[in-house]
Amino acid sequence: HIRRRPASARQWLQNLRARASDGVLLIASTLESPLQAELRRLAAPMVVVDPAAGPTLDVPTIGATNWAGGLSAIEHLLSLGHRRIGLVAGPRQLLSSRARLDGYRAGLEAAGIPLDEELIREGDFYHESGFRAGNQLLSLATPPTAVFASSDQMAFGVYEAIRQRGLRVPDDVSVVGFDDLPEVRWSSPPLTTVRQPLAEMGALAARTVLRLAGGDSIESPRVELATELVIRESTTAPR
Repeated sequence: HIRRRPASARQWLQNLRARASDGVLLIASTLESPLQAELRRLAAPMVVVDPAAGPTLDVPTIGATNWAGGLSAIEHLLSLGHRRIGLVAGPRQLLSSRARLDGYRAGLEAAGIPLDEELIREGDFYHESGFRAGNQLLSLATPPTAVFASSDQMAFGVYEAIRQRGLRVPDDVSVVGFDDLPEVRWSSPPLTTVRQPLAEMGALAARTVLRLAGGDSIESPRVELATELVIRESTTAPR
């Protein structure tokens, strides 16, 4: 994981050149232009998993249906009766974040609910930003009855913001996450979330690299695997 560490990215490239690798899997990385140029010069078969900002390297990508996942989260909350739904979005520069935000917007629009920008806060996919955004949402004059966090880690931060105010999930505020990390089923309460098929994405990316290394063609340079809403105990009808 080199998205936040350019120095480690350069070290990784040096190791890659030294080992003459047969193929490269690049996961959720935003690379500086010089590093992109170095990767092109390697001329090794390459697949980007969970592309951060579109096909900047002009190589095959394996992603997930982030827009549909965001939409399914909002449709679930709407079906329970929620109308004031907060969003803790991921970094706006990331393709996946924008797609989940667009799914949120589409769900509200389809239900005839005007978009309220004060209900949208930006995080960085990590726990602390979810806690901060959760506090901001709960401090509104009319706080949301439900929050969709664009990652499970941010959802856990929202959990803590709710707990510190003496409120409960889902009795006072429903919460939906995104990813379906292994630990979410053991959270208190177990988290309703959008499952991103991370293992399947990695396996398909590995198979694709091996096919490219063997000189075979691939069916499509852009593949998105389906997300799935997993309903647990963090969502219920609003009071």
